[in-house]
Amino acid sequence: MTSAADEKSYSRYNQYGENPMDPVGPIGLIALKGSTEFTEKVNYYLNKRRSEYQEEEFVARYPGFYREDYRINVDNTRFSSGEGKAVIKNTVRGHDLYIVSDVMNSSCTYKMYGQDNRMSPDDHYQDLKRVILACSGKSRRINVIMPFLYESRQHKRNSRESLDCAFALEELYNLGVANIITFDAHDERVANAIPLSGFESLNPTYQIIKEMYKQIPDLSFTHGKFMVVSPDEGGIPRAMYFASILGVPLGTFYKRRDYTTVVNGRNPIIAHEFLGDSVEGMDILIVDDMISSGDSMLDIAREMKARGARNVYCAVTFALFTEGIDRFDKAYEEGIINKVFATNLIYRRPELLKAPWFADVNMAKFVALLIDAINHDASLSNLINPTEKIQKLLREKEKLDN
Repeated sequence: MTSAADEKSYSRYNQYGENPMDPVGPIGLIALKGSTEFTEKVNYYLNKRRSEYQEEEFVARYPGFYREDYRINVDNTRFSSGEGKAVIKNTVRGHDLYIVSDVMNSSCTYKMYGQDNRMSPDDHYQDLKRVILACSGKSRRINVIMPFLYESRQHKRNSRESLDCAFALEELYNLGVANIITFDAHDERVANAIPLSGFESLNPTYQIIKEMYKQIPDLSFTHGKFMVVSPDEGGIPRAMYFASILGVPLGTFYKRRDYTTVVNGRNPIIAHEFLGDSVEGMDILIVDDMISSGDSMLDIAREMKARGARNVYCAVTFALFTEGIDRFDKAYEEGIINKVFATNLIYRRPELLKAPWFADVNMAKFVALLIDAINHDASLSNLINPTEKIQKLLREKEKLDN
């Protein structure tokens, strides 16, 4: 049984981030190809955080608890035939491992039969499994941080289709992965595939709102001046949270599709139909999980401007831009969009980072806090639910404005 002092310490962890529990083991950060830059930032924030609250007695009691570098080197070797293997360069015995995998990083390449071959999500996923196999039986625990959940858009079955995402989660669980951390999963119910495993799908709502305040000096969430818009019916819960926490109205579009034809694996959109109040003179925030080609986002932005919206902002977790950014450059020049906010959880094109309309939302500090909490087996409630932090941010901004 825990004492009253222990209970008090446990509750303080949730609010102030103190460490009431023994760590599972020394933290080991493993960055797979394409995740090195982000993991380097996570390592910096993790080191900074632990240097603030670590005590000499605690550090002496748990060797490896506080280190300048928590990263463990791994080599994902590729043979000329395209086959591969994983080699761990440092000891992982007894470690609490956190493997960071950006399956959407298309900038990574390898040689295959003398030619450069871009790594697909399938290639990244295979490398992840190889690293898990190299660590199995030696580490204390294996956790996977996969910001963009592999095959998350293939999460349900329509007719005779594969269930790729559910099977991948089962496969990781069978390989011994204890916790899977992802962000803004396309459908969180896919976690039902692994009911005995830890699965968390987190949202960057707080970080996006905080960055909006930094980037937009005259930003006001006053009722009647601001509206949150969902681009489709599937994104309504996400947009509803934004609208509720900001105290502004919600609008939504539904996609009228041509179900008689299939183009690139999906039914083409005929038109976007808007459901909501007048947007004339309002600032609009279009919220979605990702920008893929970006066609839908731009269509909605144009519709909002045609209806008299003042400024149009976009907020997404993942900025894929699979068709490039030229159309967004043009839309920015035409005054269709003002700013696009997206996280640094996945790879962003170099030209995207330089674009005047793009705002990068840093999530590395949040991931470092998450890792530190999981390492202590502490509650993640306050980290997962950002409501209190957002309300505090809004109150502080209101005081400054007054």
